[in-house]
Amino acid sequence: MSKASQTDSSAASAPPPMQHRPGRIGGGPGRGAPVAKPKAFGQTIRRLWGEVSGERRGLGFIAVLVILQAAITVLGPLLIGKSIDAIGLGDMRLLYLLVIALGAAYLSEAGFTLVQGWMLAGLSQRIVMRLRQSLFAKLQKLPLSYFDSRSHGEVMSRLTNDIDNVSTTISQSTIQLMSGVIAIFGSLVMMLILSPLLTLAALITVPLVYLLARTITKRTSIMFKEQQAQLGQLNGHIEETISGQEVVKAFNHEERSIQDFEVVNNRLYSAAVKAGIWSGFMMPLLSVINNIGFAAIALTGGVLAVNNMITVGVIASFVGYSRQFVRPLNEIAQIYNVLQAGVAGAERAFEVLDEAEETADRPDPHPLDKPRGHVVFEGVSFGYREDVPIISDVSFEAAPGSSTALVGPTGAGKTTIINLLTRFYDVTGGRILLDGQDLRDYARDQVRSSFGIVLQDTYLFSGTIRDNIMYGKPDATAEEVEAAARLANADVFIRRLKDGYDTLLTENGGNLSQGQRQLLAIARVILADPPILILDEATSSIDTRTELHIQEALLAVMKNRTTFIIAHRLSTIRDADTIIVLEGGSVAEQGSHEELLAEQGYYHEMVHNQFRNLEIQPNP
Repeated sequence: MSKASQTDSSAASAPPPMQHRPGRIGGGPGRGAPVAKPKAFGQTIRRLWGEVSGERRGLGFIAVLVILQAAITVLGPLLIGKSIDAIGLGDMRLLYLLVIALGAAYLSEAGFTLVQGWMLAGLSQRIVMRLRQSLFAKLQKLPLSYFDSRSHGEVMSRLTNDIDNVSTTISQSTIQLMSGVIAIFGSLVMMLILSPLLTLAALITVPLVYLLARTITKRTSIMFKEQQAQLGQLNGHIEETISGQEVVKAFNHEERSIQDFEVVNNRLYSAAVKAGIWSGFMMPLLSVINNIGFAAIALTGGVLAVNNMITVGVIASFVGYSRQFVRPLNEIAQIYNVLQAGVAGAERAFEVLDEAEETADRPDPHPLDKPRGHVVFEGVSFGYREDVPIISDVSFEAAPGSSTALVGPTGAGKTTIINLLTRFYDVTGGRILLDGQDLRDYARDQVRSSFGIVLQDTYLFSGTIRDNIMYGKPDATAEEVEAAARLANADVFIRRLKDGYDTLLTENGGNLSQGQRQLLAIARVILADPPILILDEATSSIDTRTELHIQEALLAVMKNRTTFIIAHRLSTIRDADTIIVLEGGSVAEQGSHEELLAEQGYYHEMVHNQFRNLEIQPNP
């Protein structure tokens, strides 16, 4: 199928979930969805660990390197202490050997650190790449209701900022956590071997570090989650404002837009400052606690040295081990702050992965190889929210090759019928038959491949004009592309461009006029050659002269195809085989143009109002 549903990101406020805004397929996203309650920290960590299942061998090798590095690190203070004692004894040969061993240890530690960093960089990026791929693939499987209730910027934030935070956490925190834990236990063992009494003096700071870390991280975990949520809101506002820049300028809304941005930006600023201040408290307070610990070691060690219970070298080694013991505690406390941001990002990513996908196709779908286009609505009812019905008991039939026009006021349910016909949503009552079979009995991809849709709000992707036309048929030849463009009356303006069909388009074809974009969308559908056409205000942005050429092209394409038309111009719908007038979500009138005019009902009034202002008044 050609481009299915296009959503507009110009909405100004967030709709409740499943709310639909009539007038375009899929409605439009709001400012952003409410942030779900965070999952348990441990649960998210365990799930994140499940994401690294394919990299556990690499992590195992890194763990071996970390253990070797930690073992060498633990030897460092011992060698320094022995060197000091060797100086006191005047044993220069032993001193030289110890200095050489100490240098070799530090060089080995540096080498292990380089190898670990190199391996972990690739490993973390592979993990994040797979997570980002899973997230993007999930987005392709979510129903339109998910995007209807969230801004594009909010969704994009989860793919970019949140995943980047996960990447930072994995690459920066993994080695530090592993080496920190090993260093703590290794240093504790060595301190106990050197002097149990001095070890007690060093451990006096551990409860203080624990209480400090617990107090701060308890607050920062909430603050980092709020920071990520506000960042998503900011991204949503930026994306909407940039996408709707023409509307902003047309209504002189620049100042108001700046004010709205300032409100969102200030909320992000406030959340980030609070998180930064509280996480920033950690290091200064830890330094105070560390100094208390060093003072306790110095006092206790001095007393023991005076009483010949330990040597000066042991005190020097102990100071080194004390640093190795306390420093990882400090680092882990700091890492925990980084971990909070990463876990917040992982939670938001997992929230998307946990979203309910489109209802699965039946296990044995009915084949739809050559659809004839016979469509029947039997008592169809539907509401985007259960408590707000949009259409009720809609019934009509479209014979193969016929054209059916849907008319009615805004909100009458015209676009909803198209959404149901293409299975963007499934009916909540009644059924839709395609060639005598319930639409839900077919696979979605086969149903959607049977339709070609031209929307009022066209969407073009970044790339060449040729690529955009070929979106409906990727294996099309150059001759087929140009033939479709000629039929859509687009070939003329394309050839006037400097690079012709190889002209690069900016986002959504911003370097083309609205009419030109619509011509390309029509060419895309013509190339796809679907058995059923849906024209949703397909010529609304085209001037009257061009519309005449387009109408000729569409009439040729519509021949022997079932066509559904949503339009307000009488010239577009008067030749339809059947005109269905919708009002209040129900079928009010149904028949041909002449039949409905004869009924003197709503359709007659609509036609009369459309041409009333065109009457020529006589000169006075």
